[in-house]
Amino acid sequence: MGEYKKLWWLLLAVLAVTFGILAWSGVEVYRQVPPIPAQVVTPSNKVLMTKDQILDGQTAWQSTGGMQVGSIWGHGAYQAPDWSADWLHRELLAWLDLAAQETANTPFAQLNADQQATLKSQLKAEYRRNTLDPQTGVVTVSERRAQAMAQTAQYYVKLYGSDPEMRTTRSHFAMMEDTLPDLQRRQDLTKFYFWLSWAASTERPNSKVTYTNNWPHEPLVDNHPSTANVMWSVASVVILLAGIAFLVWGWAFLHRDHPEPVAPEKDPLTIGALTPSQRALGKYLFLVVALFIAQVLLGGLTAHYTVEGQTFYGINISEWLPYSLARTWHLQTALFWIASGFLAAGLFLAPVVNGGKDPKYQKLGVNVLFGALVVLVVGAYIGNFLAIKHILPANLNFWLGHQGYEYLELGRLWQIVKFLGLAFWLLLMLRGMLPAFKKDGDKNLLALLVASTIAIGLFYGTGLFYGERTHITIMEYWRWWVVHLWVEGFFEVFATTALAFIFSTMGLVSKRGATVASLASASLFMLGGVPGTLHHLYFAGTTTPVMAIGASFSALEVVPLIILGHEAWENWRLKQRAPWMEAVRWPLMCFVAVAFWNMLGAGVFGFMVNPPISLYYIQGLNTTPVHAHAALFGVYGFLAIGFTLLVLRYIVPGFKFSESLMRTGFWGLNIGLVLMITTSLLPIGIIQAYASITEGMWYARSEEFMQQGILQTLRWVRTFGDVVFIIGSFAIFWQVVIGVFQPKSYVKQGVYGATAAAE
Repeated sequence: MGEYKKLWWLLLAVLAVTFGILAWSGVEVYRQVPPIPAQVVTPSNKVLMTKDQILDGQTAWQSTGGMQVGSIWGHGAYQAPDWSADWLHRELLAWLDLAAQETANTPFAQLNADQQATLKSQLKAEYRRNTLDPQTGVVTVSERRAQAMAQTAQYYVKLYGSDPEMRTTRSHFAMMEDTLPDLQRRQDLTKFYFWLSWAASTERPNSKVTYTNNWPHEPLVDNHPSTANVMWSVASVVILLAGIAFLVWGWAFLHRDHPEPVAPEKDPLTIGALTPSQRALGKYLFLVVALFIAQVLLGGLTAHYTVEGQTFYGINISEWLPYSLARTWHLQTALFWIASGFLAAGLFLAPVVNGGKDPKYQKLGVNVLFGALVVLVVGAYIGNFLAIKHILPANLNFWLGHQGYEYLELGRLWQIVKFLGLAFWLLLMLRGMLPAFKKDGDKNLLALLVASTIAIGLFYGTGLFYGERTHITIMEYWRWWVVHLWVEGFFEVFATTALAFIFSTMGLVSKRGATVASLASASLFMLGGVPGTLHHLYFAGTTTPVMAIGASFSALEVVPLIILGHEAWENWRLKQRAPWMEAVRWPLMCFVAVAFWNMLGAGVFGFMVNPPISLYYIQGLNTTPVHAHAALFGVYGFLAIGFTLLVLRYIVPGFKFSESLMRTGFWGLNIGLVLMITTSLLPIGIIQAYASITEGMWYARSEEFMQQGILQTLRWVRTFGDVVFIIGSFAIFWQVVIGVFQPKSYVKQGVYGATAAAE
């Protein structure tokens, strides 16, 4: 460890403490999950449903696309309702009408204020009371509630089928006709939805809050933010301010400017000849931009479905490419192309670390991995299609088709293929990196790069720790290990360390400065990022301690983003360090954009949805995709594009970027993303937030509310931003295609590699 000993011990201590907290929280999650009743019965012992039927309903929900058709407990798509909030409100209204008919022989709306207040008081008492028998696992509901449940269930049976009466509603919700063709599975689905709403309205034993910490906001059953919610929201703001203050003080007293080395006369990465494995990376770069274009076009289609529901400018394409499938492919493709960009960057870097040499059979390994990537993408797409079209047998859906969970939609078999592919990539990387430890010199930056590479290769496997019928709360715990910890944590550390290694190898920054910055950044990222995973689980059936940990540490996630302006400036000024840096100006611009969007998308918009009191009202509204688009594409998308362009510049001899294409691409993507957020997503989210706070979550996602003229107009307005973004994406695509498939037009004798005398 040498002179970096304190930084290494700090990083190890942070990892030990934070993963210890996350592991303890996992034990709490397993112990305190909302119980799935063995049976739900009436006082006359009529069995309304069993645990197996509820889990059958969960698998039926998965087969429709799950979180791609509406949301549950706030997680999922945004056009259709949140089914847990929607079912609860519909059942409550049905109960009130039944009670009014029984007591006054008139609809509830026609009762006077005193009569309504009396029935509402009875409603709250009945719904919040926990009737679960801990010995038998049986939940007892009143005969009146059983009738309300049956009425509500009938609505969903019609909605998910092909009943003509519900066709307009299905279109408004962007649901295809016959979303779930089998009647029995539709009936099972209603049991799963009932259980979700039961957990959301029933108080935990010895507690005054429901199993979902009083989410969703539903005044009819006194679902309001809990005391703990408010207290930890305030605490998260205080912790954020304290974190920023300590960071500024630490930066002022501990930060040291490291002397910059004299930049070499020519780019060190162009001195040696390309290795065979590096020359084989062109197809990876094409795959990255091809998938990028596919994802962008699917995103445009998905956005358009929010205004036309089942058609594309009047053409009915939902029969074969419904909203649920388009959104599935849109999200899954994002992970495919971004991950492929990172894999390509790593494979380019491995021979550089190894002294410009390939390990034996490295090119073969690179080609085999590419073949596996293609099989994975094609297999996952076909499986998604067969599942949502209900062509696959129900028992194969989870394994070959669609898991139903956002960002992990691919069937379990394809998920395993992806994990094995990452493990194989890790093997290829280690074969190039480990021999470098035998050489003389400082190995600390290399050690951190290897550690982050191992984390990327292995931590995706945490997504295999749940099954088809696993409790939804437990599934959510492991899902966020992948979506948050793997992507937002270890990818961040890998990207930071890889860039530091590249720039130090190029002689632009000192190795000591790069090492110190990378170790310090890793500690900061992990401190908030690891336990901050829990901020996604506030209302997913977890307890107050989980909320407290998530609120506290997710506030710290924002702290390191405060200094990203300095990072952007550092990246910007690198292009002036040597004349030959002009050749990588556009990749550097992408890295500058990463710092900007990290600050805005992950920082500002991230904290907007982080405190429990905020997320209580806006979880599942269009404020969520504001953060998702700005952070996922703005940060990791631009990182992957930057890596792709950087690798392209080096693997194609004499390559020069087209100024017109790159200006169009870079600014089109940035301006398009800004327009998408500011003219559509954010205004819609703010309007929905007001409705959620004043009326309830059910109303903010209801058909009545979402089909208002102002919201329809705002969804149409998004088209302008989408078009600008699409133009930018095609410019980037064409730039990479030209570079990969027409390299001869860019070759200038005596400019690159073994033929180069100078650059």
